[in-house]
Amino acid sequence: MINIKLPKSDVSIIKRKQPDQENTPIIKSIQGFIDLHEIPRDKGGIILFFNRQDELLFVGKARKLRQRVKKHLEDTVSPLKDHRDEIYRIDTAIVEDPMERDIYETYAINTLQAKYNVDKVFFK
Repeated sequence: MINIKLPKSDVSIIKRKQPDQENTPIIKSIQGFIDLHEIPRDKGGIILFFNRQDELLFVGKARKLRQRVKKHLEDTVSPLKDHRDEIYRIDTAIVEDPMERDIYETYAINTLQAKYNVDKVFFK
């Protein structure tokens, strides 16, 4: 039997509003997220989208994490396009090896039973 343990989240951001402070530049919000700059731009890994009840909505993988998260939040072809208002927290874990990313993504989708993943699903 193979024992797989999901990597710990390296960056976790939540939907929030920017506090009103004088002389502070306005941060552009994307679907209510203002901390996207914390997600590494040039690192690959896996992405987990959660709702307020900590229910896993979607799992994805990417060669460039920040770019992929933004695509899921803005793109018209994302599997999350109809469920964006449900997203409250985004966790990312850096995984540089493409094969490991694929394994972790499939494992997370099936063990945590991601709600909106349709590919790589074995639990239904």
